[in-house]
Parts: sequence; structure tokens; C-alpha cells
Amino acid sequence: MSIFDAIILAIIEGLTEFLPVSSTGHMIIGSSLMGIQSNEFVKLFTVVIQFGAILSVIVLYWKRFFQTLDFYFKLFVAFVPAIIFGGLFSSKIDEWLESPQTVAIALLLGGIILLFVDKWFKNPVINDSSEITYASALKIGLFQCLSMIPGTSRSASTIIGGMTQGLSRKSAAEFSFFLAVPTMFGATSKKLWDFYKDGYVISDEEIKILAIGNVVAFIVAMLAIRTFITFLQRRGFQLFGWYRIVVGIIILAFLMSGHSLQVI
Repeated sequence: MSIFDAIILAIIEGLTEFLPVSSTGHMIIGSSLMGIQSNEFVKLFTVVIQFGAILSVIVLYWKRFFQTLDFYFKLFVAFVPAIIFGGLFSSKIDEWLESPQTVAIALLLGGIILLFVDKWFKNPVINDSSEITYASALKIGLFQCLSMIPGTSRSASTIIGGMTQGLSRKSAAEFSFFLAVPTMFGATSKKLWDFYKDGYVISDEEIKILAIGNVVAFIVAMLAIRTFITFLQRRGFQLFGWYRIVVGIIILAFLMSGHSLQVI
């Protein structure tokens, strides 16, 4: 992986991590188009650059992270289902990650759902994510588990989960951002642990690539979050739904024509 490859993938990560379009699906497409050969470091890179995206949430919403312990308890309750389901179905998740068809179908079906979300949940009763109950936090966490299917989108799953609990589009999106912090930090930590446990060592050049990737992901994610919140309040989810449907159809057509997509 070159520094140029790292920058492009980091831009893709920063743009798509918090949008309801599936960062995993776009990373697969981007790496395939650039001809990046999958190896253990590339797999590590695509997970670890999420750390830069995490920092963007903390910087943008830093005041929200200096609240009562209740805020952190609710995040923990929402995070627990991912720990349980991730541990129980880790082998199946790895199998899904090897399937571009799974990504394409998930993008397509998720896009269809997004076309109707605004109509289904048009009367929110909670306009501040801090007002959600522990029961609602747990249910949102269960929705997050759907994103273990590649192409589903963690952001889409948790935002829709929040809206089923009466949250407005803005408050649901913000809780989704907050929940991303422990979720992505946990995924990054586990990936680094597994990498070293399996005997791999990161070279000085690879450390530089990881650093550049995280900086780029951080900057792009900050811009994406701000733009997304504004767009979401004004326009809703339909455009994202149509986008996912088009991308899903393109991937399926590409695969059915005999071509292949390289998973990362």
C-alpha cells in the first residue's frame, strides 16, 4: 500500500463512516478499483483509520463528553449487544466480509428501507439524545448489530434504531455518532491486538501510512458529520436511499458480468 492509496482510502472512510451508506462497501469498491492487494496490513489499516474518525466526533461534540455518568452508562448499555453478538458470530461475520454479493444485497435492501424511513417516523418525540431511556439505548444497540452484515451500514442501523425510539433525525444521528466511539475504539483495539498476537510487526513506513490515514480520516470525517447533520435536517434520507440502490445494482451487475471485487 502506497501513501497515495492510504490517503484515498482514508478519504473514503472519513466520508462514509458516519453516513448511512456503508463504509465497508465503499472501501471494498475503492480498494478494488485501485488494485490494492489485500494483506494483513491493509486489513489492519482499514480498521485502525477508524480511530481518526472517532476523534472527529470527540472534537466536534467535546462538551457532550463532559456530562454526567448517565451519558456513559447509556452508551455502555447500547454497546453491550455488539460485544455479545460480535463474539458469538465472529466467524460468520468474517465469512460475510469475504462476499461482495452480501455487500451489494445489503446496500440495495438498506437503500429501499431508507426511501421510506422519513414517512415511517415523521412524528419524533425526543429532540435531544440525552433524553433517551436505558431501554431505548439497548434497543438501538441491538439495531447496531445489524451492521455486522457488511454493506448494511452501522450509521444507518443505529439512526433508524434511534428513530424507532422516537428520536428526531438529528438526535438519532448524534447518538449514532456517540455510540461509534466505543464501538470503533473496541474494533480498532481488537484488530491491533490480533495483529500483534499473530506475530506481525508494523514497520516504520507502515506506521507513517497509519498516521497519515488517521489524520486524513479525522479531517474528512469532521466535514462529513457537519454536512450530514445539516442535510439530514433539511432533506431526510431519500437521497441516500437512491444512492445505495444505484451502487448496489452496479456492484451486482459488475459481479454477474463475470468480474470480481477484491475484499479487504
